[in-house]
Amino acid sequence: MSPTTSHPPKPDDAKGPLSPPARTLPRTIERAIESLLFSSRWLLAPFFVGLALSIFILLIKFVQEVAHIAVGMYASSGSQIVAEVLGLVDLTLTASLLIIVVFSGYENFVSRIDHSAHRDWPEWMGSIDFTGLKLKLMSSIVAISAVQLLRLFLALGTTADRELYWSMSIHMLFVVSSVLLALSDRISSNAGHAKPSASGASAETADHPSTT
Repeated sequence: MSPTTSHPPKPDDAKGPLSPPARTLPRTIERAIESLLFSSRWLLAPFFVGLALSIFILLIKFVQEVAHIAVGMYASSGSQIVAEVLGLVDLTLTASLLIIVVFSGYENFVSRIDHSAHRDWPEWMGSIDFTGLKLKLMSSIVAISAVQLLRLFLALGTTADRELYWSMSIHMLFVVSSVLLALSDRISSNAGHAKPSASGASAETADHPSTT
C-alpha cells in the first residue's frame, strides 16, 4: 500500500474571496454616509424660510414709505416724489429678487415643490436652474443699482461728487460682471454641446472608415 500523503492546511488569507458579510459591510457604510450627505440638504431649508420672512420685513418698510410719501406729498417737489417712489421700486425689486432666490434655490438644492394643486403657479419657478438663478440674480442687482443711481441723479444738488462717482463705478462693475457671467455660461454651454457631437462624429468615422 502506498503511504498516505497529508496536505498542510491553507492559510486563512488563501481561502478565496471574502465572505458575503465582509463584502457588504463597506457598501453598507458607504450607503449610510451617502444617505447622511443627501439628507444634509435640508439644512438649507431654514435659510430659505429666513429669506421668506425678510420679505415680510420689506413689506412693513414699504408700507411705512408709502405712508411717508402720502403725508408729505403736498410739501414735496416733483423730483422729490419721483426719488421717493424710486425707493419703493427699489424695495419691490429687492423683494422680487428674494422670491427668485427662495423658490429657485429651494427647488435646485433642497426638494421639488409639488405645484399641481396651485393654479397660479408661475412657469419660471420650475424651469430656472442654477445657471439661470445666477443670471437672474445679477440682473436684479444691476436693476437695483440702476434705481439707486437714478435717485442720485435726481438729487444732484444735494449729492456729493465723490458719492456720485463711486455709485457710477460700482454700477458699471455690476454691469460688466453680469455680462462676463453670461458670456462664461454661454461659452461653457456651447462647449458642452460640442463635445457630444465631436464624440459622435469620431464614433461614426470609426464605424464607417473612409475607403480609398
